[in-house]
Formats: sequence, structure tokens, C-alpha cells
Amino acid sequence: MTSTVRRAGAFALVGTLALLVPFVSRATPTPVATVAGPAPFILLAILALYVIDDGVLFETFARPGDRRDGRLYGLAGFSLAVAGLALLSLQFGLSMNVFIGAVFILAYGNLAEQLVRTVTSEDIVATAGFVAGGFLVGTGAQLSSLALTDTSLSIPTVLFFAASGALLASLLRTVLFPRDDPLVMFSVALLLWLFADLAVSVTTTRIAVALGVTVGLGYVSYALETASLPGMLTGVFLGLLTIVLGDYGWFAMLITFFGVGGLSTKFRYEEKQTRGIAEENEGARGSGNVLANSTTALVAVIGAAASPTHIPVAPEIFLFAFAGSIAAAMSDTLSSEIGGLFDNPRLITTFRRVDPGTDGAITWQGELAGLAGATLIAAIALAMFDEVSVLGFAVIAGAGVVGMTADSLLGATIEGPYVGNQGVNFLATLVAAIAGGLFAVGAGLL
Repeated sequence: MTSTVRRAGAFALVGTLALLVPFVSRATPTPVATVAGPAPFILLAILALYVIDDGVLFETFARPGDRRDGRLYGLAGFSLAVAGLALLSLQFGLSMNVFIGAVFILAYGNLAEQLVRTVTSEDIVATAGFVAGGFLVGTGAQLSSLALTDTSLSIPTVLFFAASGALLASLLRTVLFPRDDPLVMFSVALLLWLFADLAVSVTTTRIAVALGVTVGLGYVSYALETASLPGMLTGVFLGLLTIVLGDYGWFAMLITFFGVGGLSTKFRYEEKQTRGIAEENEGARGSGNVLANSTTALVAVIGAAASPTHIPVAPEIFLFAFAGSIAAAMSDTLSSEIGGLFDNPRLITTFRRVDPGTDGAITWQGELAGLAGATLIAAIALAMFDEVSVLGFAVIAGAGVVGMTADSLLGATIEGPYVGNQGVNFLATLVAAIAGGLFAVGAGLL
């Protein structure tokens, strides 16, 4: 057994102690449980920081940085994160299964990943090991927590929590420092507590389709090199949430953007390299690019799930906001990837000719491609949703064009000195989402 696997196993055993918290919460009054539940982990953190500085225990838990400093900072941070989540769950009555699930997903997902790395160096296989291990053990841990607290939750919902948590944890570990366990654990728990509060309704068919379709398409995007590993994880995570929290129609718009947008990036890629306008990393979209173009849409999906019970707004307005943001992302991607192949682009603010690839530069060919992209997303919405009429089709397409234009204007004015390309993409999709919602209200569609 390698030291990495042994260390991951030791952390997993510490995480297993989290099952004491729901037992304590059931067996003792709340004030006592609030103190007693986190206490073992606080004690463990103190021992890691001030007592254990050599010997077998130190060598078992020590990471390279811990050996240099002579303190088990990794173990202390992990233990304090567990203690903090336990305290939040006990003090505010938050779902105990979410707390347990977050701990087990991270701890046992990491163990599964390290075991896989002993037989292969392929990052995607190791990542799959983390997600699969975290998902399976996270599911079992939640069920154990529900039994210990004598509460109930549907199996599909438990599976959804485990899958969402495993994907988010894996994604965060690929874009953050790999050992930021406390931040990863807290992020997973907070997201799942949000879903628990929304009382998300999940069916067995929905979660099965969501997992099968998103994982399959995610692997295809990685194999075709239209997405990097973090980009693939981000896409799968967003796809899962879109299917479960929204509907298949929402996902159809999202996956169309991912697919067509990714292929447009690869279109005549060598020529784009020659012209200096090609995407980095052989055109494979990373997590930053995916999130910049999809964060607004994700917020719209969650908003729709939260309305009208938690947000006094009709859920249909979030549908138009979602569709508008995706239409803008598609429109901007196609206008850039297609329009950049043509000569004589002009700056949108002055219409003077500039070099290809200049921020804020447009071509009439690119504008037509962008309009086609926005129209495609609007057509999917028209076909998939009864709420979207022919007028709704025009609203979504118009919002997409507004977002594309906003992207060009922002690129010509603030990109570079103030914000980067991904920031501009996010702002453009936000503008389009707002436009979609306002246009829908103004047109009397809601």
C-alpha cells in the first residue's frame, strides 16, 4: 500500500466518525448535541496541531507540506470542516444526511481516486474513480444517516444529492488546490442544503436519464477534445442540474450550445491558429469558459425551482431568462468562431477596420452566424415548451442578439483593462437573461 493510499484511507476513517453526530443528535437534547457532536473533531484538530508531531500517526496523516512544517495542518483543516458542518446542521436543524453525505463524498471519493491511481495514470479514469466512489459511498452514508435519525427521503433524491455532491467536489478539486478539503466540503454541503430546502422533486426515471445522458455526452465531449477534463466535469454537473431542476427542454437548449459551440471552435482550427484567433488548449473548452457562459443559466434554473414558493416570481420568467442567456452564449460563440475566419472586421463602436481577433470586432458573416445561433436556441424552446409561442420565439432570439451585441460592446470598451474575456461572456449572458425576462413581460407572455 502506497503512502498516498494509506493517508486517504486514514482520512476516510476520520470522516466515518461523522456518523456519530446523527446518533448523538437523536440520543441527547439539542443543546447537548450541539456541543457533543462537533467535540470529537475539535479535539482531533487540537491533537493534530499541538500534540501529534512524529511517530506512526504523524506519518500516516502527514502530507508533504505537513512534514515540512511539523504540523498536521491537513488533518486539522479536515477535522475543523467536519466540526463546522456538524455545528451548522445541529444548530439550525439542517438536513443531517446532507452533512454526512458531504463528508463521505469527499473522504471516500478521494480514497477511490488514490486507489485508481495505483493502476493507471490517466486523469480521466482517476476522476471517474473519485466521482463513482463518492457517489456510491455518499449514497450509503446518507441512507445510514436517515436511519440513525429516523427520517425519510426518497431514494431518487438521495441519489441526486450524492451525484451532485460527487460531481461538484470533483470539479472543485480540479480547479482549486487539490488539498482544499474544507472549502470543497463546505461548498458541497451548502449546495445540497439549498436543494434540500427547495424540496426538489426527483423521480427514478429523471435521475437515471440525467446521469446516463450527461455522463455519456460528457465523455464524448472529452474524447472529441471539445472540452478539457474540468470543462467536461462542469458540463456534466450543469447538465445534471438542468435536467433535474428544470426539464428535458432546458437541457436540450444547454446541450445544443455545448455541442454546436464546441464543434464551431474546432471548425477550421488550423486556419484560426494562423490568424491568431484560435482558442487555447487545442480548442478544448475549460471550466472557466463553460461557467462564464452557463452560470447565468444555472441561476435561472435554480430560480425556476425556487419559484413561486421561495421567490415571488412566476417560474416562466426564469425560462425566458434561461433561454435568452443560452441564446446569447450560442450567438456570441458562433459569431466569434465563424466571423473570425473572414477579413476586414470592424470595431463595433467606431466601425473602423481592425485586425481579426480584436476585442469588439465584428463581421457581417459573424453577425449572421450569431443570429442563426440565437434562432436555433429559440426554435428548440418553441418546440419543447407550451409557454413559448411564436412571439416567445422572437423574444428569445432577440434576447440572444442583444447578448451578442453586448458582448461586442463590452469587448470593445472594458475587456482587457478591467475584465477578462470570461468576465465579458458572463456579463453578456446576464444582459441577455435580463432582456429575455423583460421582453417576455413586456410582450405579455407571462
